[in-house]
Formats: sequence, C-alpha cells, structure tokens
Amino acid sequence: MIKFVLISFPRVDIVLVMSTPGKKIQLHYRNSEISGIIEELSLGSTHYSCRFNQNEEFFLHLDDEFTIPAFKIHHEVSQTIPDKIYLEKIKTVLKGVIPLAPEVFHGLKYFFNPAENLRMSFFQVYRANGNSYLYLMKIDLEHKPGQGIILTQATNDQTAEYRTRNIFIECDIIPINTILSQEKPPAFILEQNISQTWIGQRGKGYLVQGIWIDAELTKFFTKLFLPQGQRNYPYYPFSCRHKTICHTPVNLSVEGRKKHLLMLIKSAHFLKPRMERIEAAMKQDNFSESNPVFQAIKKEVPPAWTEPWKNLKVTPFLNEFDMKEFTIDFE
Repeated sequence: MIKFVLISFPRVDIVLVMSTPGKKIQLHYRNSEISGIIEELSLGSTHYSCRFNQNEEFFLHLDDEFTIPAFKIHHEVSQTIPDKIYLEKIKTVLKGVIPLAPEVFHGLKYFFNPAENLRMSFFQVYRANGNSYLYLMKIDLEHKPGQGIILTQATNDQTAEYRTRNIFIECDIIPINTILSQEKPPAFILEQNISQTWIGQRGKGYLVQGIWIDAELTKFFTKLFLPQGQRNYPYYPFSCRHKTICHTPVNLSVEGRKKHLLMLIKSAHFLKPRMERIEAAMKQDNFSESNPVFQAIKKEVPPAWTEPWKNLKVTPFLNEFDMKEFTIDFE
C-alpha cells in the first residue's frame, strides 16, 4: 500500500516562477489571503462535466455561470509581485468559480507566475514511497470564441470581461527529484528521465522549425497502458513534459488526484528501464501501434494495469455553436 503525505510550505508571501524550463521551479511568492479563500470555499462537491474543445483544450463545464473581469495583457516578467488590482480580480474570479467546483480546488495553494499573468496557477506537493510529486494546475483567464458572453470587449491593453460556464484547465502531476526547501527562494528540481526530445530542425531561414518528439512519446506512453482499441483522443493521460514522464488527471477531486498519482508511479517505474529503446524508436519514425518496439513492450504491460481505463469514455458532439467538443467520463 502506498501512503500519501502532503507537504506544506510556511505561510509566507512567495511566488512560483518557472526558470530553466523542465529542470527547476522556484517559489518566490505565494499569497496567503488567496490561499485562505480557497481553503474556505473548497469544501463539498458539485456536478460538472469534463470536456475538450475542437482545439484539444481541456475544460470543465459548470452548472452555472461566473464572471471573469478584464485583466491587463502586458506584464513585466521582472515584476514577480502582482499589484493590488490584479490580486483583487483574482479573488473575484475565485469567489465565483470555486463554489461551482469546490473539489477541484481543495488542498491547492495559489501562486502568481509573472511569465503567465493571464493564467491562475495552483500547486500541491505529494510524497509517496519516499518520492515527491508536484501537482500543477493552471486556469486560462482569456476569453475563447464561443465560450461565454462578452460583457466588455477586449482592447490592445486589456482582455475581455465575460461570463461563462467553462474554465479551461491545464494540470499535470510531475515527479520531483529534489525539494530545496532551505534555498532562498525555495525550489523544486524536476526529475529528468528522458534524455532528449529535440532531434533536429526543418526548413530554411525564417521558416526553420524545430523537430520535437514529445507528442510522439506521449502517444507511445498512453497507448501502452490503455486497452487495445480504447478510444482516448484528445485525452492523453501519460505524457512527456519537462523531459520527464508526467500524468494528466481528468478526475480532479482529492481522491481522483491520488488515483491518478498511483497510475503515474506504476507507469514511470515500468517505463524508466525501457526509455532508451522507446526514445530510439520515436527518433526514427512517428508513433504507430504497429511499431515493433511498441508491440514488444505492450506485451510486457501487466493486463491489470489496463483494466481501469476500460471505464474511460470519450463522446464527440456538436455544441450550441456547431463546434465539435468531446465529453470525457472516467471514474
């Protein structure tokens, strides 16, 4: 049995800033008042549905609307502490959205990332079997076409103010190598178990594009642990991000996150000794279930590991604007 321990940090004002992508995450500023709002309002549970839009963006469709005010678009990255107006608007958003999906926010702490000022960011640290894992959740504050009623049009300097029933979320569980709690600022060093995902470039001059295999590795990881023929697009739970094996949960409740973390622990333990073969195969060609390396490794996956994913249901449909969406059901 795996025992989970939640790691907390001192209640001081720090902000979380990502530096050296994929390697180090530093904690510079955290707003204790906002985290207090989350703690107060994130009790209980409500009904919402998990969906993807036609651009493969994940969002929660809530039972009622809430308002997202206009935010300044431009922000100096060197300004690691947000101004009071910005923080008051964040509080307004959270007071509107948390009661509509309290379990999604339970146990999380808010942080401000100056490189992504138009996203609300949250984190939680788990410890299991002597290893640490970082749960990161980001909520997009910008209006998306067909996803709400615009109250005030956007300008060159400000985003639109709008009402919506949808919150667009990006969330991942990421393995941590080291927690540097004594550093100023404190930092997380992420585990690196994938050697290199950049394999070259194509094009000339201004049209040069890098070639990365992150997406191919994500397909490889996911299809390994799903039952043969299981429909999952556009949801890929086992992913390659930050040059490591990550997991994208779709059940965002407290217990749901723990279940997804267990899946990450087992899958990462299985993948690490086979990673060199997997990387070599994806550097040679795009992912295909007919790939000999994939077929050989697929046979080594314990059948019981694929059983829970038989409950995954992906249903495409057209929304009220005749735009394609997908509902995702997974318990």
